Amino acid sequence: MTQRLHIVGGGMAGSEAAWQAAEAGIPVVIHEMRPKVETFAHRTGDLAEMVCSNSFRSDDHEQNAVGLLHWEMLQAGGLVMRQAYTHRLPAGGALAVDRDAFSAGVTQVLRDHPNVSVSDEEITELPEDGQWIFATGPLTSSALGAAIARETGADALAFFDAIAPIVYFDSIDMDVAWLQSRYDKGETEEERKAYINCPMTKPQYEAFIDALLAADKTAFHEGETAGYFDGCLPIEVMAERGRETLRHGPMKPIGLTNSHKPEEKAYAVVQLRRDNALGTLYNIVGFQTKMKYGAQTEVFRMIPGLEEAKFARLGGIHRNTFLNSPTLLDAQMRLRSKPNIRFAGQITGVEGYVESSAMGLAAGRMAAAEILGRPLPEIPQDTAHGALIHHITGGAEAKTFQPMNVNFGLFRPVDGLKGGRRGRKDRYKAYTDRAKAEWTGWLATQEVPA
Repeated sequence: MTQRLHIVGGGMAGSEAAWQAAEAGIPVVIHEMRPKVETFAHRTGDLAEMVCSNSFRSDDHEQNAVGLLHWEMLQAGGLVMRQAYTHRLPAGGALAVDRDAFSAGVTQVLRDHPNVSVSDEEITELPEDGQWIFATGPLTSSALGAAIARETGADALAFFDAIAPIVYFDSIDMDVAWLQSRYDKGETEEERKAYINCPMTKPQYEAFIDALLAADKTAFHEGETAGYFDGCLPIEVMAERGRETLRHGPMKPIGLTNSHKPEEKAYAVVQLRRDNALGTLYNIVGFQTKMKYGAQTEVFRMIPGLEEAKFARLGGIHRNTFLNSPTLLDAQMRLRSKPNIRFAGQITGVEGYVESSAMGLAAGRMAAAEILGRPLPEIPQDTAHGALIHHITGGAEAKTFQPMNVNFGLFRPVDGLKGGRRGRKDRYKAYTDRAKAEWTGWLATQEVPA
């Protein structure tokens, strides 16, 4: 009988790892403690639940590294990407999804798979034998986190993730707000009007910043130091860096024209992106926050068009635990001190839904190959998957290791291309062309169907 693979955590990484291994013929048990054991951010017991944004970011697989990662996962038969496209919502050039339908779809496919079973048992220790993948993500339970810390001999590194609020569409004043994607990006009318835009004058913006800075915020526990991942900064933290920071970040007005008053140029613009297929929910883009609930409603209702806003979910902040992977994991993503255990997803020090899923895909295939006794060629470093794996398992400086999104800065240079900003478009295309060729070749060497 084929050895069973145990996967701890049913988020993006765990779900993708389970799918890849199960498709290879490996019996898989997903250990997901929800809903039996609840977390701060999750609302359901579904697998692959999206707790922050509903976006998988850019879908441009020729000029964007995360778009390339989308492409690679699709070529490898990735469940997460297939379900993302199935439940896609208009979002300009981004890949956004109906979060509930997406998670339900992933859950149904995995529960229907003959090689997959799901257990709500909470795993609190690192096992001595068997093949395991730990993909517990940013909300690793305190008991398991303590077990990992004991094994690694070091305090778990941590930073803080913030969540943006979600607003009911019918509470938005569309006589003030308008529909438009930045620069009218999109091939269809629906794509070109994928965002709701709320304009601000300079006095309104200044008053908003004042209220934001003065609002009550969630305090950290004694002894906790607040480090943040730069891609998910609370808006108050951005505002503290300078009064114009938000206006040059998530509230930038460029590429947008107010359809109600086309002659007036907004000083700042707040954007909302559709959060479900029905179009009844919209999340406030880039508005992750650590404000207390009462303060959030007061401050966000200062935004023109949101004066009567009703919130389906308010924002919040939670601790995110990750490993110092360059010192702890080998090139096969195995814990050096316990090679029967692999880690995948955000706990390895990648950041984002797509990156977490990709590390699950890699770990699932690696574990399946080891169980089946089939040599698995090393994932080429010049692919998006390979660049991330190289970064977290030795390419990054261990002393300053922090969570990382996929980006072309992780890729080795392409010979024969001119450097500098002038050649960036050609350089990015060269990166993606090379990666696609390498990834296609790597998939072709495996007996596991893509």
